[in-house]
Amino acid sequence: MRRLWLETYRIQKKCTQQQVADSVDITRQYYGMIENGERTPSVSIAKKIAVELGFQWTVFFEEEEENN
Repeated sequence: MRRLWLETYRIQKKCTQQQVADSVDITRQYYGMIENGERTPSVSIAKKIAVELGFQWTVFFEEEEENN
C-alpha cells in the first residue's frame, strides 16, 4: 500500500526522492519502494528518514500492524 503520508512529508520539505535517499545513504530506487509501500525500511533507515522529514519513525511499523 502506497505511503501517501510519506510522500506528503517529503513534498512539504521540498525534497526529491533522490535528496532524501542521499541524506539517509540509500538508493533512490530503494527509497521509492519504501514510499510506494513495496518495502519496509529497517529500524535504522526508518529513524534516518524520520529525522530527515520530521516525523515519528515508529509510524512505519504501526501501519504494518494495522494491515495485518
